[in-house]
Amino acid sequence: YYKALTQGLNDLPSADPAVRAQLDAEAARDGWPAMHARLARVDPATAARLAPNDSQRIQRALEIFMLSGQPMSVLLATPSTREDEAARYRFVPVALEPADRSVLHARLDARFAAMLAGGRIDEVKALRARGDLNPNLPSMRCVGYRQVWEYLDGEVDYDTMRDKGVFATRQLCKRQLTWLRAMPERIVVDCCAQDATDQAVAAVAQIGG
Repeated sequence: YYKALTQGLNDLPSADPAVRAQLDAEAARDGWPAMHARLARVDPATAARLAPNDSQRIQRALEIFMLSGQPMSVLLATPSTREDEAARYRFVPVALEPADRSVLHARLDARFAAMLAGGRIDEVKALRARGDLNPNLPSMRCVGYRQVWEYLDGEVDYDTMRDKGVFATRQLCKRQLTWLRAMPERIVVDCCAQDATDQAVAAVAQIGG
């Protein structure tokens, strides 16, 4: 979202229900690893960064190629037509990053525990009962859903589910921090500091001034 805001959106073809239905049917017959191999033949750069079972992204990359006749990697490398509009504004990101990783981990552990105490298991039970969802969907692969789904399937016990959820949360946070650190222009505020909110407000005020 931040990249889209600051750099504009690439000009990619819109989703086509008919093409997606065709790709879904072919994937049901051949499997997503085979679809990944197909993508590697027409767009090796995109295929190289996708897992063989990443159905959502493989489908989108193949859809783009089928609709445009060009690899998604080529289209993404083409400057956005909306980039000039984004350039009219000045964006200064304020990043909340931990100075003490142990404090961050304790907060993440508490967050996942609160998620479970707040009814996540009952929520996933209700989602499963709908009958139109499965654990391979992107929405059900999110942190806190995938692990509870496995628990309700009897694949893991409660403690293992909790531990896997905490680990997945930490991994997600790690990826977010890696993404932030690729932005040298950011203003860093220690989220573990007692006055983190005051620091963030002061940073925004200084920018505005």
